[in-house]
Amino acid sequence: MRDRRVALLWAGFAVAALVSVALVLRRPDRLSDLHIYHGALADLRAGRPLYGYVAANGGPFTYPPFAALVLWPITTVALGVVEAVWLAATCAAVVALAVPVGRALGTGRAGQPMPAVAVLLMLSAPVQSNLRFGQVSIFLVLLALLDGMGRPSRVRGVLVGVAAAIKLTPLLFVVYFLVCGRYRDAARAAATFVACGALALAILPGESLTYWAGTVTETSRIGNLASLGNQSVHGMLLRLGLPDDALPLVWAALVVVVCAVALFRARQLAGQGRPGHAVVLVGCATVAASPVSWTHHQVWPVLAAMLLIGAAGVTRRLAGAALLTSMLLSLGVVLGPVSMRPGVQFLFENARTLGVCLLCLAGFGAVAVAVRPARRAALRRAWLRVGVAAAGILAFFAVQPLPAGADPTFKAYGPEEVANPRYFFVCRSPAECADFGTGAPVTFDTRTEKTKVRVNGVVSAQVDRLEYHSAPGGPPRSIPLLATYPGVRTFSFRSATMTHGRLVAYAADGRELATYDDELAAALARRG
Repeated sequence: MRDRRVALLWAGFAVAALVSVALVLRRPDRLSDLHIYHGALADLRAGRPLYGYVAANGGPFTYPPFAALVLWPITTVALGVVEAVWLAATCAAVVALAVPVGRALGTGRAGQPMPAVAVLLMLSAPVQSNLRFGQVSIFLVLLALLDGMGRPSRVRGVLVGVAAAIKLTPLLFVVYFLVCGRYRDAARAAATFVACGALALAILPGESLTYWAGTVTETSRIGNLASLGNQSVHGMLLRLGLPDDALPLVWAALVVVVCAVALFRARQLAGQGRPGHAVVLVGCATVAASPVSWTHHQVWPVLAAMLLIGAAGVTRRLAGAALLTSMLLSLGVVLGPVSMRPGVQFLFENARTLGVCLLCLAGFGAVAVAVRPARRAALRRAWLRVGVAAAGILAFFAVQPLPAGADPTFKAYGPEEVANPRYFFVCRSPAECADFGTGAPVTFDTRTEKTKVRVNGVVSAQVDRLEYHSAPGGPPRSIPLLATYPGVRTFSFRSATMTHGRLVAYAADGRELATYDDELAAALARRG
């Protein structure tokens, strides 16, 4: 019976992998990041600068120059072959991750956890994102996990050094080795990182100097860091709308606390013979601490959720289920229509960041395991009080209004974008605009997309100014009124959600002509 369940689980993984690959291949934008790697390296082979490359979708090459050396073979074969091999290798990496995680659950001999882990990994948003974009992130997680869990040897630490040379965030594992007293591992990791950089400098001197002298700090090259896909502490603070002068200090303080506590917990776990839990915890700290943690970077929290679900104790299993749910679904999108307050919606949209930070601070309950049995009951009561207090703080935060700056998706469109039918859709000629108008100060319609809502409409002659409030208590956003056609003024903007939106029209003397809030929600409901 047990063998049959294992076989069924592996069959489920195979089906999930095949369906996922098929869906990726159907997308017109499939493997876009892999295409960036391929295009940038093709330019490099042709003598053009690596970091000057810009793909058709606007994406540049953002990794250190050593990554270009590692990826160099993909330019030697046809792109279609590269795509097929990359997708197969990504699915194989999922299986490779499932093996040590299944063993870390403590029941690896039964064989059931491994395929179950593989299935859930394959269904998770991070792995799906790795497949969709053709990303290297899952391979770097595998390198760090194998190295961190490996038995003592003369090469332990080398894989972490290689991973860090391809993408810098695994450098936190060097600190983890030091904290655990694994000084030789730390030395090997650091030496490997330096050696890889030196090799890249020798082969690609110009690109190496360009990267380390400036490109490494240009995070704006990576994309809009305030978008919901960036589920790091930095991304959450950007969405919160902190002032520019306060953001670096607040971010640095939070990162120091999260990483310090996670490393302390990881050392305890490693000392208790649980290296898998320790390594996954450090990996989660890299997700929280990095300035940029896109969905495909977030494989570590999925592994952590599975370890929690497989742990003893209802609290940990519930926490693991909650974290896994947030990694399988985009709660901000799924639960947005039922969120009643801006704070609640903000919590939904940042559930992955908050979950990872809480995990780093709790550390799989390592403190509870470390204390003597006589003190565990008292510690459980203390943790209960901490949990109740944390829930109270989250509940208080959830009912608070957020500033308008907490809507990273907002954008008001200008005259240069009028010709785009995706942004301006209610009327395409003066006659259509005249028919669309109702005589009201503002007449509009909406369009919903996966992560945003677009509002487009016309205003009457009496309207002098139009403002949009994305959240209660926040400053208004000015919406440009565009003379698209003679005698016709239109407007268009987008926002993350219209649940709490308020559109206000003003006359030239400052009088409020009309306010639209329920109407926005009604228009959204009609479209939904």
